[in-house]
Amino acid sequence: MVFEEKMIMNGEPEDEEEEEEEEEDMVDPLETMRQKCEETEHCVHTRELLEHCETRVGSRSSTAEDCTEELFDFLHARDHCVSHKLFHSVK
Repeated sequence: MVFEEKMIMNGEPEDEEEEEEEEEDMVDPLETMRQKCEETEHCVHTRELLEHCETRVGSRSSTAEDCTEELFDFLHARDHCVSHKLFHSVK
């Protein structure tokens, strides 16, 4: 009885490791499209604005400014690009 329990216990982690390896091989196509869109001219420009804002806000010890507008501009530009590529690939 004890031997059987050890066999079962030893077999379970291997099964979990195999499942994890299979999951790591899967790539989300949305993430791939987002990465490609982030390389476009408009997205690069909005990302630079966001990074400049983050640098400016981070250099101050206390400020009411945040980079919400710049973040939303970047996300909007990226998602706009993705939406065009996403729906063309569905056909």
